[in-house]
Amino acid sequence: MAAAIKAPKFTLSFFGPRYWLIWLAVGLLYIITWLPLPVIRAIGAGAGKLIAIIVPKRAKVARRNIELWNPALSSDEVDRLYHENIRRTGMALFETAMGWWWPTWRVQRAFEIEGAEHIEAAKAQSKGVFGMALHNMNVEFACRGIGYSYPSVAFYRKHNNPLIDYLQYHGRNQSNKYMIDKRNAKALLAAMDDKELCLYLPDQDYGPKQSIFVPFGGVKDTATTTATLMFIRRSESVPMLITSQYTKRGYKIKVFPPLLGLGEMEDHAALTLLNEHIDKAIKEQPESYLWMHKRFKTRPSKTSPSLY
Repeated sequence: MAAAIKAPKFTLSFFGPRYWLIWLAVGLLYIITWLPLPVIRAIGAGAGKLIAIIVPKRAKVARRNIELWNPALSSDEVDRLYHENIRRTGMALFETAMGWWWPTWRVQRAFEIEGAEHIEAAKAQSKGVFGMALHNMNVEFACRGIGYSYPSVAFYRKHNNPLIDYLQYHGRNQSNKYMIDKRNAKALLAAMDDKELCLYLPDQDYGPKQSIFVPFGGVKDTATTTATLMFIRRSESVPMLITSQYTKRGYKIKVFPPLLGLGEMEDHAALTLLNEHIDKAIKEQPESYLWMHKRFKTRPSKTSPSLY
């Protein structure tokens, strides 16, 4: 707990002109979050279409990622998945606001947890949980939801804008235990030693340092961080995938069975197996995944052609 990020404080400077547009956007988002969820989702779908127009390069990245990830999809299937993902991208903006400002009763009513027995089994063995969370569009809201059943510890990236950082920190810290600096690996290991549920995102492209290239979906050489294995090997926590999915009435947090044995395998085999499990989890609801991130940006060498 000593390594927890200190809570940013509110200052009178936040009322200055440089923050007026932020307050305007915050006020609008806050009002919209009080609408019924189906209405918010309809607004989110419209916002997604607007985002695709405003940032067309990112929209193209999403489509390209889908094509690379699953080459077996027909052009029509890619198109349908892409458009649904764009709608979910717009909804993610409002889900962030919901995660920060919805009252406790409304968050709890919107969530269900599948696979909680895996967390309970780890706790019964007096072990922590290394929760490898997929970077789904609704992960911000899901972190708030899981905290009411299993308060967690997670990395935190400070926002460059002081007001947004203030809102972000206090929004995220409502139902979970504490957050630590994203570069403080020792603190996350300490939390796992304290038998905490720790959340970590293993499925993004963090660059060539501390990464190796293993298959992911249809891309043979995908930069995959070895830090995941470091956390598994240096703690006694039970590793398991955790993902957040949409349901008709709200959201579901799904906890997958423990991935035992990863720490004993050599790096290439272990991360190949991990990516296979991540791939299967994504396929349960691929429209929810963060396809706008350049997952396949880093290539094995400087001479390798870009996939984008």
